[in-house]
Amino acid sequence: MSTAGKLQGIFTPNIVPLDAHGEINEPELRRYTDWLIERGVHGLYPNGSTGEFTRFTPEERRRIIAIMADQTRDRVPILAGAAEANTRETISACEYYHSLGVRAVAIVSPFYYKLSPSAVYAYFKEIGENTPIDVTLYNIPMFASPIDVPTVQRLSEQCERIVAIKDSSGDLPHMIRMIQAVRPNRPDFSFLTGWDAALMPMLLVGCDGGTNATSGIVPEITRKLYDLTLAHEIEKARELQYKLVTLFDTMLYSADFPEGFRAALKLRGIDAGESRQPYSTDQHLKMETISRTLACLLSEEGFADQPVGGCPVGAERIDPEQVGRIVQGVLAELKQRGLA
Repeated sequence: MSTAGKLQGIFTPNIVPLDAHGEINEPELRRYTDWLIERGVHGLYPNGSTGEFTRFTPEERRRIIAIMADQTRDRVPILAGAAEANTRETISACEYYHSLGVRAVAIVSPFYYKLSPSAVYAYFKEIGENTPIDVTLYNIPMFASPIDVPTVQRLSEQCERIVAIKDSSGDLPHMIRMIQAVRPNRPDFSFLTGWDAALMPMLLVGCDGGTNATSGIVPEITRKLYDLTLAHEIEKARELQYKLVTLFDTMLYSADFPEGFRAALKLRGIDAGESRQPYSTDQHLKMETISRTLACLLSEEGFADQPVGGCPVGAERIDPEQVGRIVQGVLAELKQRGLA
């Protein structure tokens, strides 16, 4: 088993700043890395979904990790996205990230081709037996073949290098079932949630932390929410969770992912640049409206200035009575679409 310590806390999936030519903006990526560490994130998670890993070449993905590992200088651990198109290339990426001193890698299950549970098991078993670095399974059933509980249990018991799972389904009972199945035999195994809207309840049922996109925008809030929840200051934690749901929903559902997060990051003073995914004219107009809404939300917490003309009183506020219904509604919609 790994001797490097259990993966726990908030690992930030970061946007990759791009310059005017759509290339990696290295100086801004380095500045953003420092900005996140200074605001208390426990670790960094480059090359994830928020980092748009599929929109970069394999060489660019390696360069992103190399830049951030160099800039981090071991101040916080890095969980590096290492998913490539097949096991051979994925293991090669694992070897390279190991050479950079990265703490662990996260590997999404095969995407595009929907595989059976036995095929998903075989995929990760081959990686787990041939990697020099600790592996985090990445379950995101809306985009890739799902990783079911029996598969997680088998892999955790057979592969010492597989040390964690990041689950982005948002399914609380599924998380509980995984913890019940795995933790008795692998107490060192970590459970991370990628669903920001349920961070507090996930921590309360036994998660070790999260890989939460909102932590790339408001790291102050996600870190405080984590600390308050672990301290069982429930009322204060619940208040922050309500605020996080509002911001998360606005960034996630108001624009094509992850453009809402990119727009919010610009409001925090990081020059994220334009996405490599082209915008239509309608999308450009829509992003102006979304940016204004986000500016109002962030200004309420002192993280941004109000837009010109100010904000409506109580703009985009959420009634605390509604948060449970919102979370359940999101999960119900995902299940209806067969995504959870």
